[in-house]
Amino acid sequence: MNASESELRFGGVIHQRRMALRLSLAEVARRAGCAKSYLSAIENGVKGAPGEELSGRLERVLSFRDGELVEMSVWARTPASVRADVEAMRAREAVRDVAGREIAAMLKGDLDEVHRSGKLGALIEVYEGKEGGLSECGATKFVDGEAAGGGVERVGLPVEIPLINKVTAGYPGSFTDMGYPARVADEYIRAPDVHDPDAFAARVVGDSMEPVYREGDIVVFSPGRVVESGMDCFVRLEPDQETTFKRVYFEKGEDGAEVIRIQPMNNAYGPMIVGRERVAGLYAGVSVTRVIG
Repeated sequence: MNASESELRFGGVIHQRRMALRLSLAEVARRAGCAKSYLSAIENGVKGAPGEELSGRLERVLSFRDGELVEMSVWARTPASVRADVEAMRAREAVRDVAGREIAAMLKGDLDEVHRSGKLGALIEVYEGKEGGLSECGATKFVDGEAAGGGVERVGLPVEIPLINKVTAGYPGSFTDMGYPARVADEYIRAPDVHDPDAFAARVVGDSMEPVYREGDIVVFSPGRVVESGMDCFVRLEPDQETTFKRVYFEKGEDGAEVIRIQPMNNAYGPMIVGRERVAGLYAGVSVTRVIG
């Protein structure tokens, strides 16, 4: 049986992360406890996504977030009809959530003008799940980011990303999500070009990433983006869950061990060299917002 699209995507994610970490097929297979030929077949879509046990081992070897690769594996092995139903439900909920926020914002303005424009009524129809509201409120139907020609419908309303806290661009410091559940915050920003549902934003504090980033900039990070050497990332460090915002490079130390160089842009700060085991999370920066003035 041919691998499904999700299984092919799973293999591609494995391949991209392995290449970014500069690890050979043989090395990853040895650490994960599987045959090199089997891992190659997964990467190339010849074999489908592996079970949870091997996915968990690959997750650790390739420094994915806890549970990230296992979840992808389970999803890839889920029947296509079930995936389609779940995606449709997620799309409807996402549209309903954005429409609700738009309605709340409109109700704070001139109600007579909002009513005359017809946009409020259209958004209410979207919120209630009626198709007629889509064209009236200027929404466009998409399938996986492309103009729709069939498949699961996604509506191109502005993406809202939770602004959860600040991330230091000086030396690593403590970070907290303020106790909010995933995707929930007191403040949101819009990033129409970001489609990762797990994306989050944080304000830059400190000057170690100047002149590229300034204090007060808001950077959006995407857990779904494969991190490659030379990317600007939100870095979470063990054992104290400290975080920092830096450019990262995957390198080898003098003893041949794999290390990550955490590099500031400001020459007044020196780099940090840490072992891969100390890095609990790397999330690529994909967008930055700056207040002019």
